[in-house]
Amino acid sequence: MLASGNSSSQPVSFILLGIPGLENYQFWIAFPFCAMYLIAIVGNVIVLHIIRTDHTLHEPMYLFLAMLAITDLALSSSTQPKMLAILWFHAHEIEYHACLIQVFFIHSFSSVESGLLMAMALDRYVAICFPLHHSTFLTPAVVGKLGAAVMMRGLLWVSPFCIMVSRMPFCPNHVIPQSYCEHMAVLKLVCADTRVNRAYGLFVAFSVVGFDIIVISISYVMILRTVLGLPSDEARFKAFGTCASHICVILAFYIPALFTFLTHRFGHHVPRVVHIMFANFYLLVPPMLNPIIYGVRTKQIRDRVIQGCCGKVPKPRVTASQPTPPPH
Repeated sequence: MLASGNSSSQPVSFILLGIPGLENYQFWIAFPFCAMYLIAIVGNVIVLHIIRTDHTLHEPMYLFLAMLAITDLALSSSTQPKMLAILWFHAHEIEYHACLIQVFFIHSFSSVESGLLMAMALDRYVAICFPLHHSTFLTPAVVGKLGAAVMMRGLLWVSPFCIMVSRMPFCPNHVIPQSYCEHMAVLKLVCADTRVNRAYGLFVAFSVVGFDIIVISISYVMILRTVLGLPSDEARFKAFGTCASHICVILAFYIPALFTFLTHRFGHHVPRVVHIMFANFYLLVPPMLNPIIYGVRTKQIRDRVIQGCCGKVPKPRVTASQPTPPPH
């Protein structure tokens, strides 16, 4: 498997084990994973199509939602096809450069998703706390610049991972005990001092995720303060429902991500099967939930989904300025 017989050579490929400890059940576990992946693909494609074709939805919230859908498609598709091939067809081998590309996609788009969740929290903060200034603060140009900044942050912060790892020697053992290539899992196969790599990984994690979580938390605290001051019980209930669904999506992304990150470094007593399952959920559950929570629970998108499935066109409201047509 090595290009030469010593540990300083780059491997030709790695072996991904899938889900160690559940080898006898991997074939059946793949079915719910495949179902979740299909829901993520179909849901995000539908959301993208609706936002692209309906010009009334070219507003900040929906533009951020479109960016999130693209990110979810890239994040889930970077791991799930290979994982299903491992679980169903025992295709455990992954080429060396393909493994590094997978590392790059997973970590860069995870950073992008975190940044988009932060941007969407800021959008909700401005919309609820400063509704009269929302359209002036968050213009399409500002939304585009925020999206570009989040993308550039992910690409620039993660690129050194792959560059540093690609220049390091690997040990003869090329087995990765999970279903995809992840930075720390690949780093454990290196036969060299990896303290710089580990320190940089901690820096990226805390500078990206830490910053985003702080901004998201402050945004929702301010939103809740504003919501509690609303005079109408119905308005408070509606706002609480929206915030609760958004917070559930945020927690579904950050909890498995942080658990996976911390377990790699400090969780030596965590059962491996628990770690691997959380690592899989972290890349699959948020892409599946996001189009459901952000898309289906949004009335404009929900109406267009119903219209596309059932052919029902929402009836326009008749106002006082519109004359009622005479009876035939």
